[in-house]
Amino acid sequence: MCSIDFGIMQFQQRITFNRETKQRPLSPGRSAIVRHRRTNRVSFGRRKQTIVAMRAVVQRVASASVEVEGRTVSAIGPGLLVLVGLHETDVESDAEYICRKVLNMRLFPNDNTGKTWDQNVMQRNYEVLLVSQFTLYGVLKGNKPDFHVAMPPNAAKTFYASLVEKFQKSYRIDAVKGDLPFSSLSKCEICVSVDRLYRDNTYIFLL
Repeated sequence: MCSIDFGIMQFQQRITFNRETKQRPLSPGRSAIVRHRRTNRVSFGRRKQTIVAMRAVVQRVASASVEVEGRTVSAIGPGLLVLVGLHETDVESDAEYICRKVLNMRLFPNDNTGKTWDQNVMQRNYEVLLVSQFTLYGVLKGNKPDFHVAMPPNAAKTFYASLVEKFQKSYRIDAVKGDLPFSSLSKCEICVSVDRLYRDNTYIFLL
């Protein structure tokens, strides 16, 4: 089972953005997501919308690594950790959207101007670590987790590989890490070091 250690992060604010509904981000601190069994619906405050699209959880990090059976199989320095959930109906346009959005999100400060949210990962020359995470489409069936809307393993393996390639072509091959042993992803540990310098402005984004 995948575990995430957020290290020094004590306080966390969440902003959500949904590709299908294009809704405005919620105010920090508000409850963002409530999943509904079978319909795969989520609630934004009092509004309910159906989401049928790829999901990505984006975390700004000082460093991140993936270990499988005690061995580090992938690691990055400063940049973005991206957990990707593939839906059974995902198509090429979904991958293109996630790639474009992640690479262009202005999550980093500009050292020259002093602006906090001014530069994207490419402008900072940082790295990206992509991890396939089918549990992003988990719902509860009674008291048991159910992942029936996630993309089947064989199809997901191919789709994930193409997504990694898309990121590499859009940015740089050496700056995007995602060549992970797919069959081991559900048994891996992800270690994250949150940016100490900007820890008061740490966000997790759900695309």
